[in-house]
Amino acid sequence: MAFHEKEVPADASAAVKLMAWVDSRLPVTDAFKRHMSEYYAPKNLNFFYIFGALAIVVLAIQIITGIFLVMNYKPDAAKAFESVEYIMREVPWGWLIRYMHSTGASMFFVVVYMHMFRGLIYGSYRKPRELIWIFGCAIFLCLMGEAFFGYLLPWGQMSYWGAQVIVNLFSAIPLIGPDLSLWLRGDYVVGDATLNRFFAFHVIAIPLVLIGLVAAHILALHEVGSNNPDGVEIKENLDANGHPVDGIPFHPYYSVHDVMYLGGFLMVFACIVFFAPEMGGYFLEANNFIPANPFVTPTHIAPVWYFTPFYSMLRATTTNFLLPLWIFLAIILGMFARSSSDKKVKGACAAIAVVLAAGFYFFDAKFWGVVIMGGSVVIMFFLPWLDKSPVKSIRYRPQFHKYIYGVFIVSFVILGYLGIEPPSPVFEKISQICTIYYLGFFLAMPFWSKLGTFKPVPTRVTFESH
Repeated sequence: MAFHEKEVPADASAAVKLMAWVDSRLPVTDAFKRHMSEYYAPKNLNFFYIFGALAIVVLAIQIITGIFLVMNYKPDAAKAFESVEYIMREVPWGWLIRYMHSTGASMFFVVVYMHMFRGLIYGSYRKPRELIWIFGCAIFLCLMGEAFFGYLLPWGQMSYWGAQVIVNLFSAIPLIGPDLSLWLRGDYVVGDATLNRFFAFHVIAIPLVLIGLVAAHILALHEVGSNNPDGVEIKENLDANGHPVDGIPFHPYYSVHDVMYLGGFLMVFACIVFFAPEMGGYFLEANNFIPANPFVTPTHIAPVWYFTPFYSMLRATTTNFLLPLWIFLAIILGMFARSSSDKKVKGACAAIAVVLAAGFYFFDAKFWGVVIMGGSVVIMFFLPWLDKSPVKSIRYRPQFHKYIYGVFIVSFVILGYLGIEPPSPVFEKISQICTIYYLGFFLAMPFWSKLGTFKPVPTRVTFESH
């Protein structure tokens, strides 16, 4: 293909000529038009749609502050804690960079949880956005890995013992578990080799994957278009120019809109950084200001708040919980078998129930706790195929669907709270009930999501100017 220099008027300014020269070799202007000024988004997007943009900003904050932290951090078991103290006390503005990074980690999960919540209630995972949702869930998994590996780096008491507990969980996996745990640690105990491995994962490996997934997530979104609170596909109603009649250009309308909310978010972010960086121990635990000591175990080991819902499910899976859990799963399998007329499906459901019964008998509760903790995240990947509702948005679903979603959110928050608290018999029962509900929300979704009387979905988005 022949190269064509982009033509510009002879009297054009130097800036215009430079941009034309660049565009002839790299389509910067075309990319801006495709993804910003000529990307049409629904005109009825509400508050819940700002969190995707906020997540990108927080990712940028984490990368920038992380680069400055790495300049003075030493991934050495004998010097890691002291290097963090050096950053906090001696490096000019080091305390600010460290607190921005630690606060950013928690705020990242705040905006991501809100972003996922919006996708859940408005059906943003439904056709044709399945791949967007899958990329989003993969980003969430990467974030969890990034946060876990970064949590060890300060080499404080909670960092050390938290890593010890989580890495040891992998040993519960049959056959490969012990070798996997040994590989993650790099030694038979959490030590210098573990710190170096976690540092490599946190600084290089996972960020590269994360950036690639974010790019794929955005490209997939701009290919099929944004969802909206009504769940109406705006590309089905076009004007004479081929533009959606219910859409507006992302730039400048939503870019300015997001910048306004970004200002408010940054004010909250700054208040936390300057006045409450520890957030009462939820963002930075007191035990993590004590150097790691392999010979002194903290009285209560708990992960950071954004891991606690899944940690609660792990702790809830005790030996006496396996029988109720099997009964619950058998009921779900029975519902699948009853809803299908295919004998092969019925046989498969019966076989799975038998295999689960044998698994509960031969494998201990620790193994099943790891399975449930991991499965509680992995199951979200299948949400586009579990939801059988004829409508996308919660606005047009039956009233009892809203209660199901509400109880699900409450259960998730309760699990998060219980994961921070020391274990007790009462808390154990509550967490088991919430775990059953969490799993049932997804596993029973093919049945309850299509029940009830659904409201008619409008052909155009509902919008009131403001």
